[in-house]
Amino acid sequence: MGSDPPWLERTARVVGPTGRWSPLGGGAWLVEARSRIVVVKVGPGVGDEADGLRQLRAVPGAPPVPDVVTVESDLLITEAVDQTARTSGHEEALGRALATLHRAPFPHWGGGSSWIGSCRVDPSRSADGAAFYGRRLRELSARCGLQEVVDRVVARLPDLLPPGGPALVHGDLWWGNVLFGGDGRAWLIDPSVHGGHPEEDLAMLALFGRLPDRLHRAYMEVQPLHSGWGDRVALFQLYPLLVHTVLFGGGYGAQAEAVARRLG
Repeated sequence: MGSDPPWLERTARVVGPTGRWSPLGGGAWLVEARSRIVVVKVGPGVGDEADGLRQLRAVPGAPPVPDVVTVESDLLITEAVDQTARTSGHEEALGRALATLHRAPFPHWGGGSSWIGSCRVDPSRSADGAAFYGRRLRELSARCGLQEVVDRVVARLPDLLPPGGPALVHGDLWWGNVLFGGDGRAWLIDPSVHGGHPEEDLAMLALFGRLPDRLHRAYMEVQPLHSGWGDRVALFQLYPLLVHTVLFGGGYGAQAEAVARRLG
């Protein structure tokens, strides 16, 4: 395997002697230690990620998240999740737990993480939802040459956004950040938490994979969504599409522009 990566020695100082390790992608590795298996992640945003995991864990009934073993300036170690094949039970459990998370009030819009994946975002807080989303959309669109078309959406945000105050949202909830636990629960990883609309998490789940009917029904049993939520899915997908445009370019920019033109 060649020479050990520099983070492995730092990991061993925390968890003890390490054995085999394998890459998970996104700057993360699965590492066997003497008495447990951990996930090691390196990068500038790991402190925010650890804070997000702790905030999610603090909400009773919210989706479970891995325990934080330790966090340093650029190193995060969490307990690994025992995983199994995805089932309908996992989908229902995720729907109920997400709705429970979103029922918990949050004191402001925004705040939370300065990162979504490897993309920096503005963590400023706001008392107004349209101001928060408008600032994020404008900042991201300016970084990928789509500011003019996105500005038209921002101008309409007071009319486009649903009612209701902010909730704590995961903020980066695509299916790659959902783990299907051997305990029957759906676990969440890699959050970009902030105060936002609950529909934001659901829209991102639907962006890179269909939103299962079982998940939707279970969610609605705990917390019904505001009327017309299906018409707002594209609105809340604009943010992650812009993030992906900034990070990867390619077809994501065309998708983001098409959504913005439809909404603006």
